[in-house]
Order: sequence, then C-alpha cells, then structure tokens
Amino acid sequence: MKKRIVVLGAGFGGMELTTLLSESLGDSVEVTLIDKADSFVFGYAKLDVLFGREPPEAVHLPYRDFVKPGVQLRRETVTAIDPQARRVTTDAGAYEADVLVVALGSDYDFKATPGLTPGRDEFYSVAGAEYLREVLPKFTKGPAIIGVCGAPFKCPPAPSEAALMLHDYLTERGLRSNCEITLVLPLSKAVPPSPETSDALVVAFAERGIKFMPSRRIKALDAKRSVAILDDGAELPFGLFLGVPKHRAPEVVHQSGLCEGDFVTVNAQTLETKFPGVYAIGDVASQQTPKAGVFAEGAAKIVAASIIADAGKGERPGPHLGRGSCYIEFGAGRVARVDVDFLSGPKISGAFQAPSTQLRAEKQTFGSSRRLRWFGR
Repeated sequence: MKKRIVVLGAGFGGMELTTLLSESLGDSVEVTLIDKADSFVFGYAKLDVLFGREPPEAVHLPYRDFVKPGVQLRRETVTAIDPQARRVTTDAGAYEADVLVVALGSDYDFKATPGLTPGRDEFYSVAGAEYLREVLPKFTKGPAIIGVCGAPFKCPPAPSEAALMLHDYLTERGLRSNCEITLVLPLSKAVPPSPETSDALVVAFAERGIKFMPSRRIKALDAKRSVAILDDGAELPFGLFLGVPKHRAPEVVHQSGLCEGDFVTVNAQTLETKFPGVYAIGDVASQQTPKAGVFAEGAAKIVAASIIADAGKGERPGPHLGRGSCYIEFGAGRVARVDVDFLSGPKISGAFQAPSTQLRAEKQTFGSSRRLRWFGR
C-alpha cells in the first residue's frame, strides 16, 4: 500500500507541504489535503480589500486550480480528529493516515471580547474586510481605533499597517484633520523581535499624529455608547473600530486533545506533536515563531523533508530555524521589511530594511511567486 499522508488545512503551510511532497514523491504516496473553503486568500490581501486597493473577487484563488501529482484536495469540513489513531472524520467521510499534519490555522474567539461582532467590527476575516470596506467611506470625522483583543495574533505588523494605511486613506479624502487615529496593541512594542523596526513605526506614528497605546488590550466593545473598553477599565470612544479578534486553535483541534492552552504544542525543531506520526504547523501551533504565512511555510519545509527522508528520497532535515521575512506597509506607496531569526541563535534577532518602493515590488513578487507555484498562474 502507498503511504497515506493527510494534511488538514490548505493555507501557506498545507499548500507548501503538499507541493513539496508532490515534487519529490509524486504519486508514489497518497496525499490528501482537506480544507472547508473554496479558495485561498493571502492574509495581506485583506488590507487591500479593506482600503479599496483590490476588489474582493480579485483576491480569491480557487482551490480548483491547485493541481499537483499525487495530491487530492478535498473541500470538506473536519468534524473530528483522533491523533492517537491518526484518523480524521469530515462531513463527507473518514480518512486513515500514516502521517497526519494539522495545519488548520487559527480561529477567532469572539466570545472572549464581548460586543465584538464577526464580520463587522474586525478586518481579520475576509467578510469583515469586505463589510468595513463599505463602512469606511461613511466615516468622515471623529475617533478611529485599530484595536487588538489578544495576543498572539496573525501577522503582528498588520495592526500598525492598518493605522498607517488609514492615515493615507483619510488624507487622500481630505478628512485627516477631522479624525483621530489610535492603535491599541497588547505588545510592548509594535514588532517586539526587532527594536529597530518598532522604533521606525513609532516615528511614523508620531509624524502622522497616530496615538500608539502599547501593552494594552481591547477587553470589550459597547456598541450602544460607541466605546471600546480596555483591559484596565479605561474607555475610548470611537466612530470607527477596526478590530483584531483574539485567536485560538479551531474547536475541532481542541476537542482532539492536541492543544495545551489555546494552541497545539509541538517540538519547535521538528514540529512533531506528542502523538507519533502527527505534526502541527503554522498558526494552529505554538511553534515559537510568529503566526504568519512565511513561518508556516518554513515549518512545512521541515515536515516535508522528514517525510521525504522516511521515503528514502532525501536526507533528514536539520532543526527548524524559525527564520522569515515580513513586509510592512508604511504608507505613501512604500513598504519596509523585517528579517527575523527566532531559533538558530542564543536569542531572537531582527534586521530592519527601511521603507522603499523597491520593497513594494519585492512584496508583489513574494505573492506572485507563491501564486504561480501553487496555482500555476
């Protein structure tokens, strides 16, 4: 029998992992990739939708275009995971695996923030970005809050990007002087692994009159009074609220017994869980790196190399080094980059590349290269 590899979740991690297995092993193994969605959306594209840079339909990449030898992509909803037996149940059937990889990403825990409404007060879902895209033109004066409800959260620079992009959006409409922008962030710095990046963002906030409130968290929203309540009880009025919900692993993963706390605990060097033959990668896991696509992709490469080595087609990989680069929108058509190394040295390090139009082109190449690799276009 062919070795059965089941991958749950067709995000950065799941697609890169199955692509690598297809390239190295082809149809000598049986790879099943399961995701309930009908399309893939780059995380940064939600900001493009929110601020009108791209129409919603343009950012969806249909999974029907993901065609790889030896890989079957099933559009099904995972309803149960038995990591001991490596058995997965979906709304359409069941799958037995020799190797099981959980890459289901993070869900949003709206119950943790009373008053926060899915698809309305937040821009981290596609539905939320699309809804707020229609709200933004109606906002002409008063206080705007970009508020984060818990950490860790996907793409740590994104709230800072939203604040800077909102500044540009209001400036272009001639409304900036009528509006106040406040960023509430439950981190001590905008990008904690890179003090240089954090300092550059603080300078950018100051230049634009954006109020930055680090080490604070949105605890609740009072929609009737249009007030955001912080974790210390302070209240901030708002005319526009752009929220980042608290994150946690999907409920089906919690029910499986894989989680310790909000996410799946893994060996940071190998991405193995406490169950033999079961891995977890990307946002669903506590893999000691940020919850961002590039780090899910890096983890996928380690797991793929291990599976390929077990099949006798390559050498066993070294430890996961936790390296990755994130692009940061600084406004005015410029993009910065932070290169972070989490696991290879005695301490975390981060190098900052200043905003430029050249880095904007590099960011576009980053997206187009993945689109071509995974979807052939």
